[in-house]
Amino acid sequence: MSPANNAPDHNDPGFSHNPFDTLSSEGLPPGPADSPHPTEAKPARKNRGRVDIVRQKAGRGGKTVTVVKNFIGIGLPEKEQLAKAMQKACGTGGTVKNGQIEIQGDKRAQVAEILTQAGFRPVFAGG
Repeated sequence: MSPANNAPDHNDPGFSHNPFDTLSSEGLPPGPADSPHPTEAKPARKNRGRVDIVRQKAGRGGKTVTVVKNFIGIGLPEKEQLAKAMQKACGTGGTVKNGQIEIQGDKRAQVAEILTQAGFRPVFAGG
């Protein structure tokens, strides 16, 4: 519409006008889609849920044990693999018993680090 008489202007493209039609990418660096070697983004770490880390002493002859429990959605082979990694990192023994990982000694910090790297959200529970 022309401002003088409020009559429609036939030269005015109206709503079909795209202001980006006249833009050119000439002289600009190549974008990610134009790149010959696209950089592969690392896949986002999937949060595999909360697990509880508990220090237990009762009923173990006075010995302290770090127990990791409340795993959701993982099977025994993966628990055994995690237990083995924890044993190696902590330099102690351990086992998988009743669906829980038990590591000898108070190794909560090291166990939490391994669980975080594996995509879990460790939470210190209990004493």
